[in-house]
Formats: sequence, structure tokens, C-alpha cells
Amino acid sequence: MSECTHDCSSCSQNCSSRDPKSLLEKPHELSKIKKVIGVVSGKGGVGKSLITSLLAVSMKRRGFSTAILDADITGPSIPKAFGLKCRAEGTEQGILPCTTKTGIEVMSVNLLLENETDPVVWRGPVIAGTVKQFWTDVIWNDVDFMFVDMPPGTGDVPLTVFQSIPVDGIVIVASPQELVGMIVEKAVKMASLMNIPVLGFVENMSYFECPDCKKRHSIFGDSHIDEIAKEHSVDTVAKLPINNKLAAAVDAGAIELFEGDWLEKLADKIENL
Repeated sequence: MSECTHDCSSCSQNCSSRDPKSLLEKPHELSKIKKVIGVVSGKGGVGKSLITSLLAVSMKRRGFSTAILDADITGPSIPKAFGLKCRAEGTEQGILPCTTKTGIEVMSVNLLLENETDPVVWRGPVIAGTVKQFWTDVIWNDVDFMFVDMPPGTGDVPLTVFQSIPVDGIVIVASPQELVGMIVEKAVKMASLMNIPVLGFVENMSYFECPDCKKRHSIFGDSHIDEIAKEHSVDTVAKLPINNKLAAAVDAGAIELFEGDWLEKLADKIENL
């Protein structure tokens, strides 16, 4: 057995003196961040970045100062949703995030690249380190609610976020397929292992509402999200329809103009944290 160096960050032992919060990183000394909400999904392509954007816009409309930390380093889409074309700038003190039209602060790797279509071909440790720097080196102003757009799955980056950033709760995004139900449970169990509460489930692409007869059609199969929520004692569930106007708003970089009250109950819960 090797001699203890008292450096818990490089130690795998679960000794009695280990502080469970010892891996948390301090934000930039000029930052002030009150609540951090992680937006996660068990698999890609379910609209996690869309939900992150909508929640940030919803809380901004309620009068709160909001921000988005885009931790999906290899698939950053937050700047596209908000139509951000600026480059993040830096000073001797730190990195300055870009600001959307309504005043939401955003930090994403796409705001640092020379071309937004340049691929990020980095290994896991470099990606995880970049996410940490978005927390420690970026000067976030007085933020009431920061939303962290996670990469899908339960790998390096989600683990880094949960261990390094004081996350107050997570929102899990899924789609109606049966397979996704199983994957949702993986995300729930990871949150449980990290002692982070699940604030709610969001089922994206839940249904399509006919514009003529107003009848709802389950294009991707029947929903099981209510059953999963009940099983895990999660009392807040939101269901988003397939909505061409919402998709068009994202493509046009005008997510801040969206109309819809699908996330209001979840926003209420976040506000009452």
C-alpha cells in the first residue's frame, strides 16, 4: 500500500478523512453564480440543447439573470440556437462570455474556434479540462441560474461536471422510445450515485398535434415518461410536441422568440430551488 500524500484529487482510496466536496472547483473570483442546473440525456439526438436553451430563455423572461455553460464540447449547438456569431474575448483577468440579444451569457467552444464548423478532435481528458476552464476561467456576471448543457451519456464529461461544479439539480431529457426509457434510468442512477436531485423529466418529440383537427398523434410511440417518473419519485414531467415553428426558430438563431408554455411547471420548480 502506497503512503498517503493527502492529495485526494489523485487518490482512488475511500478513506475516512476524504472530503466528498474536495474535488469541487472554485469559479472565477469575479464570478457570482447562485444556482447551477445540469441538463442531461442518456443518449444523443433527443433535444437536450434545445431544452437547455428553452429553460434559460424561460428563466430570463421571469426576470432572472441566466447563463449557459455549453459542456457538449464535441457537439456544441447552443450558439446556433441563439444566433451568436461573436467570439469570446479574454483579458488578463479571464475569459468573457458572449451575450445573447436578451442578455443571456453563453460560453461554448464554438465561440473560440476560428470557424464554427471546425471539428473538435480532442481526447477525453482535454475535453474534461476545457469544461473545468469554462467554470474556473470564465468571468460570469451575477448569475441567478446557470444551465449546463451536458454531452449525452454517463462518461468523462458528465462525471467531471458533477465532481467539479456544485450542481444543484439536473433535468433529464428523453424521447418516447422504449429503449430511451432504459437509458433514462441510467441517467437517474448516475445522479443518485453523485447525490444530485432530479428536478424533472422532459420528453421531447412527445407527440404531433394536427393543426386542423387538433388531434394528437404519437409519432415515435406511446409515452412511458410518466411511469418512469413515478417509479423514481420525480413529480415534474414536461412533454414537448414536434413543432415546426420551434425548429425553425432554432435554425434561424431566434430561440429567444419562441412561444410555448410546455416548460412552465419545470421553470416553477427551478425558481423555487
